[in-house]
Amino acid sequence: MSVQHLVCFDMDRVLVDHLSTWQYVYDQLGINNDESFALYNQGKLDEWDWIKIDLALIKSSRTPPVTDSELRSLMVDMPFMKNWKKTISKILEHGAHVAIISGGLQHTARYIAAQFPSSNQWRKRWGGIDPHTAKEQCDGQDSVLHVFSNGWLVESNKEAHDSISSFGRYQVQMNGKGSIVKMLQRRLGVKKEHTASIGDSAGDIGMFEESEVSICFNPWNEIPIQVAKHTIHECDLMLVYEHLKSKFEWS
Repeated sequence: MSVQHLVCFDMDRVLVDHLSTWQYVYDQLGINNDESFALYNQGKLDEWDWIKIDLALIKSSRTPPVTDSELRSLMVDMPFMKNWKKTISKILEHGAHVAIISGGLQHTARYIAAQFPSSNQWRKRWGGIDPHTAKEQCDGQDSVLHVFSNGWLVESNKEAHDSISSFGRYQVQMNGKGSIVKMLQRRLGVKKEHTASIGDSAGDIGMFEESEVSICFNPWNEIPIQVAKHTIHECDLMLVYEHLKSKFEWS
C-alpha cells in the first residue's frame, strides 16, 4: 500500500506573485489599509475586526459601493508564481493531497483549486470550493484541492444578492495554520512525517511545526527561515517540487 502525503501551501507570495491578494485589490482600487494595519500591529484590533474594517474600506472606495461581482472582476489578472500549476499537477500525480491554507482572499484560492477538478459532482464539504466557482470554472465538479482562506461574504438578502456583507469570511487565523494542518492530517489519515508545508512568513510557522518537510519559499524575512528545514529564495515553484520529490522519495 502506497504512503499518503499531504502538501500544504500558503498562497500570498507563494502561489501568488504579489505582496498579497488583499494588496492587489487595494492597488486596483487606488486605496490603502495603512490605518487598520497599524491598529492591528498595536494590538488594538483582532483579526476578524481587521477584516471587517478592510472590507468596509473596499466597499466604500467607490460610489455606488463595490459589489461581489466587481470585486471578483478586479482579481482576474492576479499574477501567479512561476510554475504554480505545473508544480501542483506534479504533486497530485504522486497521489498526494494538496491544500491551500491562507489568510488571503478566497476568490483567488478557489480559482487555483478550480484548475484541478475532481471526477465528483460538487458538494458542500469542509475545505471545498463554493458552488459558484464549481459551476463557472469546474463544469459543476468538485476540486481535488482543499481550500482554507479569508475574505468576504455576499449578503443573503435576495434583493441585495450582489452586495458584500459587512461581516468577513474568517477561516484562517494568522497564527493558527498549524491547527488546520492537524485537522487535515486526522481527516485524511496522513501522518506528520508524510506532511510538507510551504510558506514565506512567520504566519506559516504553525504549518512548519506540524510538517516533516517545511519549506520557506520566497522568504518575507529571516524569522521563518530560522524555523523551516529548507529555504528556497528563487521564485520558481518547481524547485519546491524537486525538493519534495527528493524528501518523499517519489519516483
